[in-house]
Amino acid sequence: MVEDLYLKEAINDESIDRRDGCISCGACWESCPEFFEQNPDGNFSMIVEKYRSGELGEGEAPEDLIDCVIKVSDDCPIEIIHVS
Repeated sequence: MVEDLYLKEAINDESIDRRDGCISCGACWESCPEFFEQNPDGNFSMIVEKYRSGELGEGEAPEDLIDCVIKVSDDCPIEIIHVS
């Protein structure tokens, strides 16, 4: 779902919470470009297509990207990326 993005331990789901609040700072797609990218239509962050599981802000992080995604979540200046 676009409004709530969460990385679940069991299935490694990652999401951006309230993408409309994204300030397009680029921190996520610069720090973890394997998982996040800039949406060319809206400049907001979105999950790379091959890892998406539904909406632009919902997906599954593979095991080798989990640390990267967690760091991005911790570093997001407006705290809209959540990992659980």
